[in-house]
Formats: sequence, C-alpha cells, structure tokens
Amino acid sequence: MKKLLIACLLVGGAAHAQPTPEPAPTPAPAPAPVVTPAPVVVPAPVVITEPAPAPPPPAPKPEDPVPVVGKWSPQLYGFMQLLSIWDSTQSFTEQAGNGAIAKDGTYAGDRGRSQISARHSRVGFKLKAPEYDGIKTSAQVEFDFFGNQPPGTSEASFYSNATPRLRHYFMKMESSTIDLLFGQTWQLFGWQGFAHPSTVEIQGVPGQPYGRVQQMRASKTIKSDAWALDLAAAASRPANRNSVVPDFEAGVRFTAPKWTAWRTAGATGQSLDAGGLGVSGIVRQLRVVDFANAAQNDHATGWGVSIDALVPVIGATKEKHAGALTLTGSFVLGQGIADQFSGLSGGATFPAPMAPATYTPDIDNGLVTFDTTGALTAIKWQSIIAGAQWYASSKAWLSVNYSQMSSSNIGSLGLAPGKVFSSSRWADANVFYDVTPAMRVGAEYEYFMQHYEDGAEPVNHRLQLTALYIF
Repeated sequence: MKKLLIACLLVGGAAHAQPTPEPAPTPAPAPAPVVTPAPVVVPAPVVITEPAPAPPPPAPKPEDPVPVVGKWSPQLYGFMQLLSIWDSTQSFTEQAGNGAIAKDGTYAGDRGRSQISARHSRVGFKLKAPEYDGIKTSAQVEFDFFGNQPPGTSEASFYSNATPRLRHYFMKMESSTIDLLFGQTWQLFGWQGFAHPSTVEIQGVPGQPYGRVQQMRASKTIKSDAWALDLAAAASRPANRNSVVPDFEAGVRFTAPKWTAWRTAGATGQSLDAGGLGVSGIVRQLRVVDFANAAQNDHATGWGVSIDALVPVIGATKEKHAGALTLTGSFVLGQGIADQFSGLSGGATFPAPMAPATYTPDIDNGLVTFDTTGALTAIKWQSIIAGAQWYASSKAWLSVNYSQMSSSNIGSLGLAPGKVFSSSRWADANVFYDVTPAMRVGAEYEYFMQHYEDGAEPVNHRLQLTALYIF
C-alpha cells in the first residue's frame, strides 16, 4: 500500500507541473585571435659606393694627332718611305751622291737598272728636360737603314734586311750666355740644314755640302726684333785619326726674322724659316804615312769656305704659304775637303808603289794624294748649287735644282786619266703633293754628267717615284 501511495503521488505531481523549457544552446566560444609574429627586420648591408669615374676625354681627331708629352717632353718623329728608281746606267744604288758614272761602251754604262727600296725610312727621338736654374737641356737620336752591309750580302738581304745607321745623336745645353752641343749632327761648315734643296733624290746631291760629324760646338745668337746674328765654332772629328788634331770649324750667319721663307729640306722637312746669308769655314791637318818611307809622316793643310743663302722671293706665313717662292744656294771653295760632299773622291787614289813594296794609306781616298814629285797634295774642289721651290697651294709644290763641281788640280797629279773626273753637272725637277697632312707623294727627273780626264763624258738619267708617311 505504502508503495502504491508513493507512486500515485509521483504521478499526480508530474501532471500538475509546468513543462521545463529546454536550455538555450551554449554559444560557441569566440575563436582565439590569431597573433601574427612580428617580422624579423634584417638590416640592409652597408654598401660603400665610390664616385663614378670621370668620362674619358674625347679621342683626338685623326687629322689632329696629339704627341705624347711627359714631364721630360719626349717626341717621336720620322717617316716611312718607298722609293722606286730607274737609271739609264748601272752606276748607283739608291743614293747617287757624287759617285762615278759608268762610261759608255762598258757593260754597266750601256745597261740600265731599277730599284725599289725602303732603306731611306727614318726614325728619331727628341727629349727635353725641365729647365733647371735657367739652363735648358735636350738630346736627340735619329737613325735610318743605310748602314754598312757585311761583305757577300745577297741582293735580297741588301734591300730587305737593311742595317740601321746613326744619323744624329747629340746633347745640347742652352743658356742666356752660351749654347753648347756635344755629339754627332750636321757639319757647321756650310751651315748645313740652312740651305738644303727640296728634292726626291736622297741627299747629299752632287755639289751639295752635306754631312754629319762628331763635334763639340759652342754658339751664341744675338738678336733684335728685326735681325739675328748667329756665331758658332766647333772642334770636330778630323778627316783621319792620325792627323792628331781635330778639325776647326767656325761660322757667322745673318737672318731677318720677319723675312720668312716656307721651304722643304729634302723631301720631308717643311718649316718656316728666316731668310738670310751665312759664311763658314774649315781648317784641318791631313797627315798620312809617307809613300817612299813608311817611317816618315807627311802632312798637308786642308781648308774650305762656304757661302750659303736662303732667300724668300715671295714670303709666306705658317698658316698661308700658297704662292710662296723660295731660293736656296751654296758656293764652296777649298782643298782637302772631299768628305764634305757625299761620296766624293773624283776617282783619286794613291799611286801604286814599286814592287815588291806595299803601301796602305791611313786616310780616305779623294782628300790628298802624292803628286808626280812625291809631295803630298790636297785635292782642290769648287762647287755651286742653286734651287727654287714654288708652292702652288698648301698641298702641292714644284722644285728645280742645278749644281756643278770642278777640280783645278786633280788632273795634274799623275793619276790615271781614264779613272779620274775633274768636273760634274747635275740637274733635277720635282713635283710633290700632300694627299693628307701625313701622306706625301713625289716624282723626279735627274740628269748626271761627269767629265773624265781622258775626255769621256758619261751621262746617267734617273726617274724616281716616292711615297712617304710622315710622323
């Protein structure tokens, strides 16, 4: 009963009770905020930048070459040359000079010769030191390829494997008091370089005083705005070393700086120079072993006088020289001075001694010889050369030259008349044209004649074409 009563109470109570509402759903928890880690900042590398290099200077124009100049002012100069030569005889190599012409009726005299050569090409260097205590010093060395070839050289080697030869090598000191020069350069005799002709022919041409020698020279220039006076004296290498004493040369030259001449020396050296007149002289002792008694020395005195002129008939300036007309000239008189001319001997040698004796002269041929009495005699020579240069434009010009030489005693010294010439004549005509400031071409005709003591007068005709690159 007790259990029934409890069950009834439970059922009744459940009937009268309010329904219990369902609990509200529990909201989902808010998502946890996403925390983004702070980025790791890596410091940029330290870059050290140098300032950008300055742009290089503009390259010089081809037509305006800039010389390489340093503290000591070095300068390279010279030219490359190709010569094409035709001769009517077989008398000469590239340089004719005063060599003997082969006679008519001989093999060499009746046949011609042609040559193509680059041996006259030239290279030089000039160097100037900074001025020191009012003194300027400089030096120069120059060479070409006309050096002596060894005996037995083939013809191919003669032209293609040419031997270098020193032309100039000297040092110079200039001050307000005096100028001094030591080394090898132009002879003072003839004021060489002052009146050289314009010609395709390799200098020195017949009748032209031309040569370089080792020397010690002192000079001084006295000048004003209207005139200049050059005084110079030199002790130079003697004609033969057994002469004991050096040659003595001296000269005086008057020029007018406002009287300017545009001229070309040889085929390349163009310059604007003051016109004027120079006089120079040489005195020397020529001592040789005696012909009859080798233990005794004989000697003779050599001397010479040269008058040289550069005359601007129609003057010029460096910027304008079209129409310019320039004359050059030299007159020489002397004895024992054959070496002042290129390759001159006149055919003179020393007489052969009586057999079985032998005689070896200690001096070059052409300066002295023993006459019919056995006396040592200096051979006399007189020469004159004159030239004219006319410039049609700044690029083209014409030149003509003439020379003659004679000896008043070479025919009376008892030498073989068929081998000795006592006079010569030479003339040429040239045309030059500058294709560019560096490239030059030229053409020439030449006439050579010599008078031998046996009456023969052989002639050589020469034609030349040349191309030059001048730097």
